Amino acid sequence: MKNNQNSRREFIKKSLMGAAAFTIVPRYVLGGKGFLAPSDHLTKGVIGVGGMGRNHFKYAGTKTVAICDVDTRHLAIAQKALGGGVKEFHDFRELIQNPEVDIVHIATPPHWHGLMAVEAARSGKDIWCEKPMTRTIGEGEKVKEAVAQHGNIFRLNTWFRFEDNFYGMQVPVKKIKKLVDTGMLGWPLKVTISKHTGFDWKFYWVGNENLPVEPVPKELDYDMWLGPAPHKPYSTHRVHTTFRGYWDYDGGGLGDMGQHYIDPIQYFLGKDDESPVEIEVDAPQQHPDAVGTWRRITYRYADGCEIILDGEGKDEGMAYIEGPKGKLYKGFVSDIPDLERKLAEFPDPEPQVTDFVDAVKTRKKFALNESNGHRSCTVVNLGLIALRLNRSLKFDSEKQRFIDDEGANRLINQPMRGPWTI
Repeated sequence: MKNNQNSRREFIKKSLMGAAAFTIVPRYVLGGKGFLAPSDHLTKGVIGVGGMGRNHFKYAGTKTVAICDVDTRHLAIAQKALGGGVKEFHDFRELIQNPEVDIVHIATPPHWHGLMAVEAARSGKDIWCEKPMTRTIGEGEKVKEAVAQHGNIFRLNTWFRFEDNFYGMQVPVKKIKKLVDTGMLGWPLKVTISKHTGFDWKFYWVGNENLPVEPVPKELDYDMWLGPAPHKPYSTHRVHTTFRGYWDYDGGGLGDMGQHYIDPIQYFLGKDDESPVEIEVDAPQQHPDAVGTWRRITYRYADGCEIILDGEGKDEGMAYIEGPKGKLYKGFVSDIPDLERKLAEFPDPEPQVTDFVDAVKTRKKFALNESNGHRSCTVVNLGLIALRLNRSLKFDSEKQRFIDDEGANRLINQPMRGPWTI
C-alpha cells in the first residue's frame, strides 16, 4: 500500500513539473459541463487547517469542499467543524489538482506559501494566501510570474488597506490616504510604527536556542511539514503555533505583523510600484536558527520618505506620520487646525475591488494582489535580511537586488530542500 501511495505521489509530482507548459482554465470560465453560474457558490480547498485555516472555512459566496494538512489531528478537528463529508488530503498537490476546487486557500506556515501559490497558479486555480505573502523576495517574484502567465486572481489576506479601522489610528486607511494625497502634511513623510502610535510588534514570537530533540508525534508527518525547509530535528517549539520564531519558516514579530502594518503605508504613500533603497538596522546579533528582536529598523525611499519600525518605543510623543507641514498622531489626531473640514473639500481615493468572490467571477484584479502584495512583502523581507545579517543595506528598487552585497543577495533566492523547487 505504501509503495502504491508513493508511486501515485511521484506521478502527481511529475505532472505538476510539466504543468508550467500550459494553462488550465478554471471550470467556471468554461461553458458546458461544470460551468459555474454567477449566482452559484465558488468552491475552495484549504491547505493548512490549524487555527488560521479553520478561521476561513466560511466566507460569503464560497463553499469549502476540500481540506489538506500533514497533521491528522488537524484534519479530524476540521472535519468536525465542517460537519464531515469534506474531501481531505495529506498531500497539497492532490488538492490543487482536484477539478472540484476553484479557489486554493493557503494557510500554511510561510515557508510553503510561494511554492504552493505557484503550483496552484499553474493548475488554473485562483488563490487566497495568508500573510506574509512569501518567506523570500525571490519566491514573491515567482508567484508574480506564475499569476501573470496563467491569469489567476490572487488575494493576499491582509485587508487594512481597504477595510476596517487601522489599529491605533482608529480610522480606515482610506482616510489616512486622503490626508496624505491632499498634501497638507507636506513631503517627504516619515511614518513610525511603534506601540505609541498604536501598533504591537509581538516580540513574543522569538525562537528558542538549543531546542531539545523530541520524538515526532504519530499524527504529524514532520518531513512533509518541513517540505522545502532545511531538515532539523523535531522539537515541539519548532512547529505549529510557535514556528514564527525560526528563520526557516517565518520572521518572528516582523514576519507575523509586518505586512499588516506596512502594506497600508505602501498604499497611502503611493509606493505600490517601488521599494525602499536603504535599510538601516539597530538590533542585537541574531541567532542563526532562532529569530530575535530589534531596537529600530529604518527604510528610506528614493524620494526621502521613511518608514521606521520602532521596537523599543522610547518616545511616547511620537507622531505616526510626520511631514514638513504637519503631523498625524494615534487616533487620527493632527496638529493641522480644522482638519476634518479641510479634508471634506477633497475627493476620496479611487475605489478598489474589495470583494474577492466578485473579483474571481469578473476576472478583475483584487485590491491587494500578487503585485502590490509582493512589494509590501518585499519591505518586510528587506528588514528581515538586514536583521539577520545585522547590517545596513542598499537596494535597487527596479532590479530588486542589493547593491554591492552578495551575502544579502544570496538571501533573495534561498535554496529549497530537495526534491522541492519552484
